[in-house]
Amino acid sequence: MDELFPRTTVAGISLPRMLIGTNWMAGWSHRSPAADCMIKERHAESSSIVPMLEAFVNNGIDAIMGSFSLTPVITKAVREAEEKLGKKIIIIDTPALNTEDSAAGRREAEAMIKQSKELGAAFCLIHHSAAEQLVNKGKRSIERIDDYTKMIRDAGLIPGLSAHMPELIVYSDLNHYDVETYIQIYNCMGFLMQVEIETVNQIIQHAKKPVMTIKPMAAGRCTPFVGLNFSWATIRDCDMVTVGCLNEREALEDIEISRAALSARAAKIQKRSSPNQNQAAFGDK
Repeated sequence: MDELFPRTTVAGISLPRMLIGTNWMAGWSHRSPAADCMIKERHAESSSIVPMLEAFVNNGIDAIMGSFSLTPVITKAVREAEEKLGKKIIIIDTPALNTEDSAAGRREAEAMIKQSKELGAAFCLIHHSAAEQLVNKGKRSIERIDDYTKMIRDAGLIPGLSAHMPELIVYSDLNHYDVETYIQIYNCMGFLMQVEIETVNQIIQHAKKPVMTIKPMAAGRCTPFVGLNFSWATIRDCDMVTVGCLNEREALEDIEISRAALSARAAKIQKRSSPNQNQAAFGDK
């Protein structure tokens, strides 16, 4: 292992600039039902996830993002990896809060935030499916967001927003909401991005808080070499890239590609396989 992975700071907390993603542990492939089933079958038990977490943590990548109340097998794997390695893994939870404007809705949201705390989370970033229900484009605001960030603060967690809709970053910065970081979809293919890549890049570049970018490989629609090089080349030093993997070998490849990109050197990765490896197009070495 080389030196530990580069880090940034969010709300006074040191975080690795690469974050561990969980879609390819939980079965949310963004590919097909068959791919979802394949992932769920592979990671039905925590024992298949722990080696992947070890690969990340041994390289100084000690923060993981996901919806942990929905994925007990991943939560269990985090605990097992922490015990095995003797190191703490920082949990960035993304709960889909009930944002209904009622006493019952607020009670349910508060209970879910408290559950994040009980699960050991340090950060509570409101899932985009909940946060986007509060957006008022006419007023350029996120209505009642302060209610939920206060609940998060009161629970002893750091508040943030999952911003699939890039306006959330703009409106949060404009109105000075109590938000310490953002999640934003960002990849070289524009996959699931609601406006052009160039526009989202500018939003990230001007964001007042660090941004946790997600889906750098467009859910497998581009290779890690292409996706990760694009992301690292076009975000700020304070921003992060969230990487999802199926196994520890993929994790190590992504780490090496990322280290190389950040150091402006060639990545030390193997050639792709072929029925005939002896092809001039593959190079001499």
